[in-house]
Amino acid sequence: MADIILIPGLWLDASSWDDVVPTLEAAGHRVHPLTLPGVGAPATESQDIGIDDWVDAVVQRVDAAAGPVVVVGHSGGGNVAWGVADRRPEKIARVILVDTMPPPSGSGISEFPVVDGVVPFPGWDFFGDDAADLDDETRRRTAPTTKSVPARVPTDELQLNDDRRFAVPVTVLAGGQDEAELRGMLAEWPAWGENFDRIQDVEVVKLGTAHWPQFSKPELLAAEILKAADRV
Repeated sequence: MADIILIPGLWLDASSWDDVVPTLEAAGHRVHPLTLPGVGAPATESQDIGIDDWVDAVVQRVDAAAGPVVVVGHSGGGNVAWGVADRRPEKIARVILVDTMPPPSGSGISEFPVVDGVVPFPGWDFFGDDAADLDDETRRRTAPTTKSVPARVPTDELQLNDDRRFAVPVTVLAGGQDEAELRGMLAEWPAWGENFDRIQDVEVVKLGTAHWPQFSKPELLAAEILKAADRV
């Protein structure tokens, strides 16, 4: 049994994991889907919240966990998960990254338009092929559940300081790439490739999905998270 902490990507909250949680709980794990600070809050309440605050919020849950901790990060939540591994390498049994990669120190997530002091969800069409496997019903159902994120979070640089994070086992659940394809892509971004090469225990699993498998293929995603967690 492990404590599995589920970190959503940008614009998502704990409910984005609703179709994944039951499979993990049925296997006996303690599952903690999170909503991160400032999600859905106006700028008056979220303007001072940055990526460090998101990492801090997850570290608090790690410190409160009763057993081995598996940290799962989707998309931009992968930056948070890797930041947690940097802060608590001795407590993290495995990091699972859902269609994202561990960032090198000093990296942000990405840049998106800021409106009224927050970053609103830009809509599914904004993401093109990354949302290709979300059908019309899924888009209609999920779009109203998205929320703004604090303006600083997507562009804040994540500072990493403890090289022991590279000893934490990592599973990458890649949407459309196998390991060879992923490493070929990383070769074009040397800082990311060198960072990835330093991880001592890493595996890549190709899901065959687009970027949001928790919506398009939740059963598949849950099964792969479970396989990785069960190796703890």
